[in-house]
Amino acid sequence: MNRSHTIQPLVLGIESSCDETGVGIVRGTTLLTNTVSSSMDEHVRFGGVIPEIASRAHLDAFVPTLQEALHEAGVALDDIDAIAVTSGPGLAGALMVGVCAAKALSVATGKPLYAINHLVAHVGVGLLDGAAGGGTGGLSGSRLPENLGALLVSGGHTEILRIRSITDDVEMLGSTIDDAAGEAYDKVARLLGLGYPGGPAIDKLAKQGNAKAIRFPRGLTQPKYMGTAEEPGPHRYDWSFSGLKTAVARCVEQFEARGEEVPTADIAAAFQEAVVDVITSKAVLACKENGITDLLLGGGVAANSRLRELTGQRCSSAGITLHVPPLPLCTDNGAMVAALGSQLIMAGIAPSGVAFAPDSSLPVTTVSV
Repeated sequence: MNRSHTIQPLVLGIESSCDETGVGIVRGTTLLTNTVSSSMDEHVRFGGVIPEIASRAHLDAFVPTLQEALHEAGVALDDIDAIAVTSGPGLAGALMVGVCAAKALSVATGKPLYAINHLVAHVGVGLLDGAAGGGTGGLSGSRLPENLGALLVSGGHTEILRIRSITDDVEMLGSTIDDAAGEAYDKVARLLGLGYPGGPAIDKLAKQGNAKAIRFPRGLTQPKYMGTAEEPGPHRYDWSFSGLKTAVARCVEQFEARGEEVPTADIAAAFQEAVVDVITSKAVLACKENGITDLLLGGGVAANSRLRELTGQRCSSAGITLHVPPLPLCTDNGAMVAALGSQLIMAGIAPSGVAFAPDSSLPVTTVSV
């Protein structure tokens, strides 16, 4: 790597953990391009992501997406200082496509390769200058706040993290023990006949309903799971959405058994309120009890209007500064991968080489392989 570029390295990031083929290019903390090709339309008729279809879509989309990203950034492959790729967590086959592509590019060009954690990359994207700003914006492009947490909510993940160092010190405080929030949205949308993806459909319908019409359960909020600050329960900062999904199914069945019209708008509103209520209450609790003063909200479900609203309200009441990157940078993308890769390079972290394998269950404490 050209030593003069290590201060502001030009990094190409590759993301293929699920159904988006993402290629992003950053120079230091400056976003040059965020190019994404989604295979979502190919999964609609199945009501969810089919791993094999996603993997084949990545194969078809990678080269065109790479070419488009280089063109938009106005750079050539030879100009790139380093390559970063998501090595996990994610769908095994989908990860393999991106990792193999990155390894091939690294070997062909001689560029160093960084294998990074998908979840930590969601935090790293907040450091881009294009995501700068406080309140409802991203983080500072120069450095992270000292007491930073991250609430990641997506189709595959629901976690609260503490970030002491973006390059080598990330701790998971809590996570879902079953369905992620996005999965629950998709399954409930299917129950209500709303189709896939469920998140946007339920969010839209919920605006027409009464969230107080039905009271759905908030998982893992009973005293035996919560405990106290002095003696925390086994799931104080964890979430569970499988019971909520079942409660919605039983509710729909009861209306149908009585021959009554199913109040889909009210159910959608009540379900959404149950999800965002428990997510935000536990996230804020984790922040308050762990000295976290700044919280980054990321992941695809960060697009949900009610989640953004309630997280903002509760963070404000607790004296926590909330940061939400622009929506295109919240969902899975190559820019976040490149952003974290750039941070690793500027911190002097050695590249991964090409001997690593993708890991579908890569722990969040492993920032780079």
